[in-house]
Amino acid sequence: MRRHPILFAFVLLILMAMVFSAVIFSVSALSGKGKSFLASEKVGVVTVAGVITDARETVQQLEELGQDDSVRAVVVRIETPGGGVAPSQEIYGAAVRELRKKKKVVASIGAIGASGGYLIACAADRIVANPGSITGSISAVMHLLNAEGLLSKIGLKPAVIKSGKYKDIGSPSREITPEERALLQALIHDMNDHFIDTIGGGRKMSREKVKAIADGRIFSGRQAKQVGLIDELGDMNQAIALAGAISGMKGNPEQEARSAGAYYLYE
Repeated sequence: MRRHPILFAFVLLILMAMVFSAVIFSVSALSGKGKSFLASEKVGVVTVAGVITDARETVQQLEELGQDDSVRAVVVRIETPGGGVAPSQEIYGAAVRELRKKKKVVASIGAIGASGGYLIACAADRIVANPGSITGSISAVMHLLNAEGLLSKIGLKPAVIKSGKYKDIGSPSREITPEERALLQALIHDMNDHFIDTIGGGRKMSREKVKAIADGRIFSGRQAKQVGLIDELGDMNQAIALAGAISGMKGNPEQEARSAGAYYLYE
């Protein structure tokens, strides 16, 4: 019976692939990392860094981790002084809170996790911060600039045409009116109230307790633990270990690069 050359080549290719896989696995096992090729339990890591201006990339990464069945827990690494109210709230609610319905989430505060960064951390199951971290800054702020005097000195006189009396509120070309100041102050108070309520819910703290420290002050990691803003002191590795522990995983983490962020495999 004649041997079919195409079929023979196909079978030979499969056998070679099987042998190659066996060799790779054997070498990995001898080096103590055999399970990394078959591991199905991972801790995903997503980093929120810099001033928060856009939530889309972070939300997408967290959603991808939520859909990955091999990821048992997620660490959100926070290295940000905060930023926009809306994108911070979007990461808090639309991403981290939703992810918690599927997996355990631990926030890891690095050098700084303040304002909107701390807000995001409050969505996690647990918060770990370095003792020297800067966190807190629970408050809302708006900066306005009055350049009317400067414009006058250089001979510029702005002209504004508007359909509503508040349409140019905050314009740098004139002094803010008492009426406008009251309107903006009410806006800031409303944002701050929502900030306080969100943190109180996330940290299971009374509104009064949060409000007492919601004056913009910052805390070191150690101070934050004393007032209940974080759960544990530690670095990134401790946050990863905690995420693995509270999700029922065992072993030591091993880092691996993936498209949705950095992953850690548990052996």
